[in-house]
Amino acid sequence: NRQNNTLQSIVPFTFLQVTQTTFWTATNAKLFWTFLKIGSILYGSGYVLFAFLDTELVATGLLTRRQLMDAIAVGQFTPGPVFSSVTFIGFQINGLSGAIISTIAIFLPSFVFVALLNPLMKKLRNSKGLSAFLDAVNVASVAIIIAVCYEMGKETITDWRTILIAVLSIAITFGYKKLNSAVVVLGGSLLGYVLFQI
Repeated sequence: NRQNNTLQSIVPFTFLQVTQTTFWTATNAKLFWTFLKIGSILYGSGYVLFAFLDTELVATGLLTRRQLMDAIAVGQFTPGPVFSSVTFIGFQINGLSGAIISTIAIFLPSFVFVALLNPLMKKLRNSKGLSAFLDAVNVASVAIIIAVCYEMGKETITDWRTILIAVLSIAITFGYKKLNSAVVVLGGSLLGYVLFQI
């Protein structure tokens, strides 16, 4: 009781009431376990995340393909890792509490794995067999990224405007490799706005 009184003197009572009633809902529990699972088995680039999200959320009806693509755009545009898309998805599904729960769940396994594996990575890389395994994981992650891009492309590249935006974005991305991807996303969105006014 004394601990509760101390906590309430630091954190406003209304905030405590909101967190107690909205954080541990069935939806947030599902978000937490889904993203904890994805964070535990995710490998390779952060872009592999989108294949898992498509399977876990879109296929189960918790998220639409359009919402997933919006989350990808937000993840590209905002600073920080691609995993920030998960925060946006959590917010789309269950507001602020969903965003917080999803973010904690997706990042939690990486902290544990880094702490456990960091001392072993040099030995793993020096082993021929394990080095080949790590290279194979990298190749597999690139293959998954290509598959996800293909599926997303089928959904979004549907007319001459979207084809033009895609071609220009690819040309700029490969032509100016040091350019931040947020600039490409912003440029594509502005071009899209102008073209769709025509």
